[in-house]
Amino acid sequence: MLFRRILMWPFTVFYGAILYARHGLYDLGILKSTRPTVPTIAIGNLALGGTGKTPMLELVLRTLADTVPLATLSRGYGRKTTSIHEVGSNDDAERSGDEPVQVRTNFPAVRVFVGADRVRAIEQVQREVPDVKVVVLDDALQHRRLNAGLNILLTTAQRPYCDDALIPAGTLRDLRSRAKAAQVVVVTKCAELPTSVEQRRWRERLALQPEQHLFFSGIAYGQPTTLGRPGGSTLRDLRADVGEGSGTAALLFTGLADPAPLVDHLRSRYQQLHHIAFADHHTFASADLRRLADVFGSFAAGPKTLITTEKDAARLRSLITGSPLEGLPLSVIGMRTVILNEPERFADLIRHHVATHPAHR
Repeated sequence: MLFRRILMWPFTVFYGAILYARHGLYDLGILKSTRPTVPTIAIGNLALGGTGKTPMLELVLRTLADTVPLATLSRGYGRKTTSIHEVGSNDDAERSGDEPVQVRTNFPAVRVFVGADRVRAIEQVQREVPDVKVVVLDDALQHRRLNAGLNILLTTAQRPYCDDALIPAGTLRDLRSRAKAAQVVVVTKCAELPTSVEQRRWRERLALQPEQHLFFSGIAYGQPTTLGRPGGSTLRDLRADVGEGSGTAALLFTGLADPAPLVDHLRSRYQQLHHIAFADHHTFASADLRRLADVFGSFAAGPKTLITTEKDAARLRSLITGSPLEGLPLSVIGMRTVILNEPERFADLIRHHVATHPAHR
């Protein structure tokens, strides 16, 4: 790690200079930011993926379940289209991106939009949903043209931005100083709630201002359910019994930036677990499905199952029929972000931002 940072440091310095210049132009008002008239909540990070943005977006949607109509907006990473459009119930990942399709599936009452230009996209959301109460944005912290009303910054407990460096020496895609733009900072993927002393140390490590709210979150996983079964997963507490799934084997395949927490979770529940890792947002090909079927047929004897994530299932659903996976016991495991410290206060901050916005007065 140290050698890599030293080797890549000249490129990191060059990239950092570009970021400083860009942010400086916005901070001086030379480049303009737009504050939408509708309440906006932006969920973002400073690193390259894997911090749990989509599960956090879904937590915000559940928190605002009584606020209707409600809309989300994301770039739609990995899609093959460039248009600004609403995600339909029959859309696939190729048209709209895997995470927007996942959100549309899990929250059918929410209006889900995709668009790279967040300012223009929000204008379109307001035209198509004129009475929209709030727009929740996925991965919009770097989009300086948009000045969101509430910014939620995520950083993992395993690799917080304070211990990281800009790419290519590290995984940060933006300056650490951009953390000051967030009203709420969440340390994600915590195994347990830090003590009060540790929480104070986290504030110091992250160099937070007194007015910035700090929360810690963990992951709750659901029971794997058959792909396509309505109703989704039944979510369990973080301290669910460890004996579940004993006596069985599972082949897990993922296209995630950081599958480690899920792998650890399933290893405690299956006597035998084999994991095939694809790149984040991997586009499955017929050769991948053949490989999975072949490995599944030989990796273990006795009762066994195939497991993937909701995000991967969004890219996979349209490919199952007629593929080598058709007829195999394929299940999807859901996950939720759980706020570990003062979840009621977190929810109150979200609801207060929407309820007190000038558009709703």
